[in-house]
Parts: sequence; C-alpha cells; structure tokens
Amino acid sequence: MEFKTDKLAVVGNKGKGIRSDCQITLEITESGGIHLELNSKVESMYGASNRKFLMEILEFYEIQHANLLVEDSGALELVLAARLEAAIKLLIPTEKEYLSPMLLENQYGTAQDKNRFSRLYLPGNTPSLMINAGIHKPDGIILDLEDAVAHSKKYEARFLVRNALRNIDFYGAERMVRINQVPAGLHDLEFLVPQNVNLILVPKCESAGQIKLVNEKIGQLKLKYSISGNIWLMPIIESALGVLKSLEIAQSENVVALAIGLEDYTADLGTRRTQEGNESFFARSMVVNACKAAGIQAIDSVFSDVADMEALKKTVIRSKSIGFDGMGCIHPRQIKVIHENFAPDSAEIEKAKKIVIAFMDATAKGLGVVSLGTKMIDPPVVKRAQKLIDLAISMGKLPANWHEEFLSMEAARK
Repeated sequence: MEFKTDKLAVVGNKGKGIRSDCQITLEITESGGIHLELNSKVESMYGASNRKFLMEILEFYEIQHANLLVEDSGALELVLAARLEAAIKLLIPTEKEYLSPMLLENQYGTAQDKNRFSRLYLPGNTPSLMINAGIHKPDGIILDLEDAVAHSKKYEARFLVRNALRNIDFYGAERMVRINQVPAGLHDLEFLVPQNVNLILVPKCESAGQIKLVNEKIGQLKLKYSISGNIWLMPIIESALGVLKSLEIAQSENVVALAIGLEDYTADLGTRRTQEGNESFFARSMVVNACKAAGIQAIDSVFSDVADMEALKKTVIRSKSIGFDGMGCIHPRQIKVIHENFAPDSAEIEKAKKIVIAFMDATAKGLGVVSLGTKMIDPPVVKRAQKLIDLAISMGKLPANWHEEFLSMEAARK
C-alpha cells in the first residue's frame, strides 16, 4: 500500500509471489547523512550496483539526509528508479525527473490503420508482467492505469508506466496506455505523452467532449516537449449512453478505433454477460456501424476465460462476422487464437485476388469501370480487397508475387 506522512513514504510491492519489484520506505531526516538498507533476493549479483544506483538518485534530488529501506525481489533499475522517485515526490516538491535514456528500439510511431487484431492488457503497477510481454508478439501492449491498478497505487503506477515506455523493449508492438477516466486521466497524460506513447485508450467514454479534452491536453504537452509524432486515441464504450453516442465519438480527431468493454456495459444494463452475447448484440452492432461510418477500426471486448481456447475461437469468429477488426486479450496464450481467426481465410483471399486482378486489368486497358463477371466493383471494394491482400502477404498467407502465379494458373485453365 502506498503510504506517507510528512517525512516518511512507502511505495511499491513486496511479499509472497512478488517478482521483479521492490518496496521502498523513505524517511527524510534533518541530519545524519544517508542510511541505506537494501534487502535483496539478488544481493550477490546486483547488490553493490543497486546501492550505487539508489545513491545516485538521492544525489540527483539533492537529498543529503535520509533513511532508505529497499526490500527488493529482483527489480530492474527502471523499477527501482520509478519507486524511489515516487517516494521522493510524496515528500518533497520538485519538478525534476530521473530518466534513463530511451531505448532506440522504442523510438517508433504507428500508422493510423495498422493491424490491431490483438491488444494485450497488463497491469500498470506490476513490472514482472511487463518486462517480456513483447516476445509474445501482440499487435499492441496496453499498460493499464485504470481498472487494473488499485486506487491507492495509481500515483506510483504512473512513474512505473513512464519508465516502462522508455526502457522496456516492446518488440515493435504498438505502445498503448489506458488512462483513468476523464477528467482524472488527463493528469496521466503528463507522464505518457513525452515518452513516445503510440496510442491512448480512453475508458468509459460517453461523449465527443471527453475526447476533445484529451486531444487538447495532448496538444499542450506536444507543444511543451516539441513532439511532432501522432498519438492515436481508442475510446472504450462501456455504457448505454456511450453506445448511443458512439458515432460522434468515432468521428473525433485522432480516434483510430473504438473498443467496447462488455463487463461494464452489461453492468450498466443490469444484466449478465454471456458467451453467446445476445445481451450485447445491439451495442456491439452499434459500435461496429459507428466505426465503419467513420472509417476507423472496431475492436471487441476481452474474453475472460483464459483456459478455454475453443470458446475463444468461436467468440473471435463470431466477432469477425459482426464486423470487428480485433479484440482485447488478458493472457499471452490468447494471442495466437485471436490472430489466426481474425486473419483473412482462404475464401476471402481468393475473392480479394479476383477483385484486385480485375482492377489491374481495367487499369491496363484504360477503363474507368471495374467489373468482375457481370458485377460492377466500386472503388471502396477494390481498396478493401487490396488491403486484405497486403495483410495476407504480411502474415505469410500469400506470396508477394501472387498475381503472377494467379495469372499463370488462369492461363493454364484456358
């Protein structure tokens, strides 16, 4: 539990089952110099270097007299720094930030229409789950500051998420953070925007006005820190009002997707969530239609049973059939099933190939109209088919020279 008095602060986690974390007890004193006690499970390997590192942070904040107790369960430096900085700032007023250089691997942006089949939720105050999350290759990694963090831990979690964005390798996954509900979540942005966050999830969104506030705050911070890259938004629709307002939310600036959160939505209805999803079909259809009308992605809710892969597969297939473009996940083992079943299947690929070939043929002949058999093909259909082809190639379901093989097979048939 986060705890402080005027001169003493306690932050972080310790105890049975806690890994890659620490609890820090800091007392600012008036004299006596620095007394540092480090109890560490990795004392033999990192004890000396961690003591030196902790002393450097105290010196950075010009703390000359303090008692510091660190109970360490194998925390990385980014975690030690986040915990100690949080404790310091609970006790003394300072605008200084102790920041290690950002990893070069994390200095990337993401496209507005990138694939978002999967987004993996990770609690924003649990470092052990963050460290290697990228190796599971989700499309996005969400560091969650909202529901996954206890109210008493939200302050210190901001420092940990900030440091994670800088110093944990995401292996190319879209770097996402779910902030707290607006307006409280606006303060979270101060910890995130300067750290090359790619996308912000806005929970319990019920109006375009909330998105406007988020965009305004991001704009102020981008100006302050001379940031030019895009920061995308994914509002989460979690109430009856949010569902009815989904189109205006979807049409807001920088919004690239809407997600639906069915646990809170069904609670708002006063009903129970089921695997069949009859109770949420209207809401999910409304969100999908709002997204398609606005030209953005529709992202389904998480599937809570991490052991039932067959039920997950059925849910993904049903989700895709409604029009969703991806869904959330709460365990890495769900990622493969989500990717495999949101990916284009063989029938979809064959149809897209025929549309793209028809378009290429019409273009080569200088025709202004594309047709397939007796049916006319509108430009949006061609664009969607080409996007599906590109996706199939990127996922290894189709060779890059597919059109040559296709034409050769067509010629052989004739």
